Amino acid sequence: MARLGFGAAGAAVVALMITTTACGTADRAAVAPEANTSVIAPPPPPDPATVGANELGLVPILMYHQITPAPAGDYDQTPEKFRAELDRLLRENYRPITVSQYVSGAIDLPAGAHPVVLTFDDSTTSQISFTAAGVPAPDTAVGILEQFRADHPEFAPTATFFVNNEAFSGESRALPWLAAHGYEIGAHTATHANLARLDSAGVQREMVENIRAVTAAVPGGQVRSLALPLGISPVDRALAVAGSWGGQPYAFGAVMLVGAEPAPSPFGALDPTAIPRIRSGRAPVPFDSTHWLDRLAENPDQRYTADGDPARISFPRALSAELTARWADRATAY
Repeated sequence: MARLGFGAAGAAVVALMITTTACGTADRAAVAPEANTSVIAPPPPPDPATVGANELGLVPILMYHQITPAPAGDYDQTPEKFRAELDRLLRENYRPITVSQYVSGAIDLPAGAHPVVLTFDDSTTSQISFTAAGVPAPDTAVGILEQFRADHPEFAPTATFFVNNEAFSGESRALPWLAAHGYEIGAHTATHANLARLDSAGVQREMVENIRAVTAAVPGGQVRSLALPLGISPVDRALAVAGSWGGQPYAFGAVMLVGAEPAPSPFGALDPTAIPRIRSGRAPVPFDSTHWLDRLAENPDQRYTADGDPARISFPRALSAELTARWADRATAY
């Protein structure tokens, strides 16, 4: 997210100019004024109480599938609706972060802003495909996000894409492009399998082959999170978190469920092996993104509001019992 930095000040420059008069005897020296070497420090973040900071509040993690002019499934939506949801998030002072940033607590937002996590499942061409010029097509999810970035740089859109093998119909440019432009790539199993129907070896094979496909396309890339296909866990739930197949281990720091409700603060009662998401689809349904964004707008004290200092965790004193002990050294209650 936004970080302020300053380069070193330039050295003072002294210019000596020698001019010869008509008599050939007069020299004039002109010395440029010394450059200003002072650095203006950024202002300190405001008092948490003045922005109503609550970094123990709820975080909406939105789940998208197809972005298409003709939605067919319940999880599909039109480009117009997707743009409208981004407009709403911007108006209500949300700022996108990735799943990994969320689950690790690496949330660096302006004071008063709220984190939102945009996630995409199934790696379809409606999420990213390319024009003849080699840029994301304008009505794909990524094309819309990139145009939104150009129009609203303060929103700084990012997202996490949970992909299967043969991601984006085998478009070889897609995964490298996403990684190079700050988007996160997560696992969605090799074949979008119903993990509950596989034995332990089959579950682990799905994970490892998926990770191998991603890292083959993005050498050096890391796959840190998993979205369960269909929201269904394997019989041995631990295998959704860690395992090994073919001599290659895997471990996920975050396992995402299908649409449900806002997620807890990463500094509170978070279970990283079962993180809820909110569905966003073609038509209003109970507990979809509109329902929850409305509810958070009506109850702003319940949502995560940043204090502007990524090294500090601020919240009303009445919520102190909700802080997980491992974060206590960064806590500021007011």
